Amino acid sequence: MKSDIHPQYFPNAEISCACGKTYSIGSTKERIEVEICALCHPFYTGKEKLIDTAGRVDKFKKRLVKATSTEKKAPKKSGGRKVRK
Repeated sequence: MKSDIHPQYFPNAEISCACGKTYSIGSTKERIEVEICALCHPFYTGKEKLIDTAGRVDKFKKRLVKATSTEKKAPKKSGGRKVRK
């Protein structure tokens, strides 16, 4: 390895999650803060956790219900010009 070009390595860096869990791993940063970890992630906990910004999830669910409840309509015929060959 070349000297003086690599970042400092912290073998016991502390990672803290918003839920309160802390981990100790090796990293180039001494302290890392994360919003979600294996303890609170929905994939591992089996619980759904929605973070809704301005009602976007509700809007999407309403559109989804509306799209599945309507019948398929016949496609419109194009009223364009005929192309000569």
